[in-house]
Amino acid sequence: MTGSTQSPALNALGEAVRPAHQRIPADIISLADYERHAIHHIERGAWAHIQSGADQGVTLAHNRAAFDALRLKPEPLADLRNAHTRLGFLGRELISPIMLAPVAYQRLAHAEGELATVRAATAMQSAMMVSTLASYTLEDIARAAQGARDELGRGAPLYFQLYSQPERETSSSLVRRAEAAGYEALVWTVDASIKRSRYPLPQGVEAANLRGNDQPRQSSDLMSESILFGTPLARQAPGWDELAWLREQTHLPLLVKGILTPTAAARAVQMGADAIIVSNHGGRVLDGVVSPIDVLAAIRAAVPQQIPLIVDSGVRQGTDVVKAIALGASAVMVGRPQLHALATAGLIGVAHMIHLLRAELELAMAQIGSPTLADIGPGVIANGS
Repeated sequence: MTGSTQSPALNALGEAVRPAHQRIPADIISLADYERHAIHHIERGAWAHIQSGADQGVTLAHNRAAFDALRLKPEPLADLRNAHTRLGFLGRELISPIMLAPVAYQRLAHAEGELATVRAATAMQSAMMVSTLASYTLEDIARAAQGARDELGRGAPLYFQLYSQPERETSSSLVRRAEAAGYEALVWTVDASIKRSRYPLPQGVEAANLRGNDQPRQSSDLMSESILFGTPLARQAPGWDELAWLREQTHLPLLVKGILTPTAAARAVQMGADAIIVSNHGGRVLDGVVSPIDVLAAIRAAVPQQIPLIVDSGVRQGTDVVKAIALGASAVMVGRPQLHALATAGLIGVAHMIHLLRAELELAMAQIGSPTLADIGPGVIANGS
């Protein structure tokens, strides 16, 4: 088995849109290899921003350590004749449980940014979440996806990730735009309305969906009486009433992203969330918090079984996908690897990155004796139940 096989359709799409110099380096066999190559293709300040975690990077490091600490138990001689990685999700059948997380400002990594990423996701039939802070408009991204679907005769759903805006009218406008453009769900992010931001965007990179809308910021000097509390930024932070309001605004499925406690997950579901994304924002918001994989089983026990759980923050290998599903996830998302692959090889790099993860997932499932995702339970993890 090899991890580098590419379909004729994907090759055709790649040849049609990629610059001649963009090829997959011959030594790439894992997502870590894309990260190793990407540093040479991204401006130094942008690279530091993409790779950074909050404060000392403790959470960033622990996200990986938490996955690595789990051990799988192989089970040979399984019948794999009808094996597959398909799953039902929000009324659609997906080819695998690997999704692309909402990642902002993808033009930092490549001039085509989200347009290249969405074409790759479409070609690989992987669901993609498009950020409010995308560097192309949500309409342009949806059109790029439709073009790839028309060319290949295949695709996957697009979901729109929403950051609540200072004015609800602006948030409502984003929701209406996403509905009109054909997005199939809303992903409301709740853990990053207040976070540090030190990176000035370079010329030519912007939050295209928010043109004309000022974003609240707060800075303070040593003698400031108000640092954060009592400022407009803190007053405008969304609360639970925002979820109730948002649920009334749309008929689309609503996913809540940035949940790390069973109590918050249960409350979100009670208020109308259709799925929960267990996430610490890739370690970018608050240092020293729990990693999603640490709390996944407890959150799974706190919400109804029919409510899908998605995990992100640290997913880098097919075995990570197995571990997440064993502990109760329905699917996983990858974030930074999109930018690593995009910077290294453009559209074809992102597609290859998804392919590598899927190949690793299938190999892991074969080794642990789980021919389908439904067969992956806590028993595949050492010391699991």
